Amino acid sequence: MTGISLSSAAPSVDSIQTAYMAQVHRRRLYGGLTLLIFVILMVSGFNVADERNAGGFWEGLHQIGDYPADVLSEAWEKRADLPALIVKYFPALVETINIAAVSTLIGAIGGLFLSLLGTRGLAKWPRLIPLFRRISDIMRAVPEIVIALVLIFVLGGGPVPAMIAIAIHTAGALAKLFSEVSENTDLKAVEGLSSTGATWSQRMLLGVLPQVAPNYVSYTLLRFEINIRASAILGFVGAGGLGYELRNSMAWGPGRFDEAAAIFILLFGTIVFFDQVSSRYRNRLTEGQGQ
Repeated sequence: MTGISLSSAAPSVDSIQTAYMAQVHRRRLYGGLTLLIFVILMVSGFNVADERNAGGFWEGLHQIGDYPADVLSEAWEKRADLPALIVKYFPALVETINIAAVSTLIGAIGGLFLSLLGTRGLAKWPRLIPLFRRISDIMRAVPEIVIALVLIFVLGGGPVPAMIAIAIHTAGALAKLFSEVSENTDLKAVEGLSSTGATWSQRMLLGVLPQVAPNYVSYTLLRFEINIRASAILGFVGAGGLGYELRNSMAWGPGRFDEAAAIFILLFGTIVFFDQVSSRYRNRLTEGQGQ
């Protein structure tokens, strides 16, 4: 009987192995075809962009280092003027930091409400959860520069359009991150507060926020770093700040490259500084939460 059972089990093992290998080959084939399609699309897209570009990519590739070399050489020749230029453009740097800080604060508040209203088990109006989630999706799907261009057309140039554009995008991005954190909260505290007759705002303030506050602050600090870069980039479209001054100095070309170098130094130093500071605080928050 034992021999008969073993002989009857052998074909089933072979069939399972054959089916498994066939599935592996099928997945490899699908993966290879997907990679091939991706490469074809990338190559064709690059060729289309290269044809529509003012100059060819390969023809101008050897000139990629010309502009940085001109900036560095002129900055080195006028290196004695760099400290005065750094002082000159420091107010523009302060404006850039203010844009990032205010937009991060407004975006974090908006993202907080969107996340709580769009999280299952916490939402005040459960039927409207898809609506609040789609709102946050739209807010983070539209790039800041597109929103800024529209607002500049309506409000004119300056820091206000940049602040509003970054705040809208920040609210959508943080709403997604905050919502993922809120979904992992312990609902026992919320249920306990609900049994005592606490309102929705009291349940969120006393039962949810103490649990998620470290992660919320960590994500907000990370977003602040991103917004400093975004506010500098938006300056190129007339939204004020250090990016606006950098665009002007680069547009003039040779003769003002020392100013561009000073602005680059300010921008790079600021990003590194806030990156280190926020990383340290985020690590403290994470470690404190884990203890």
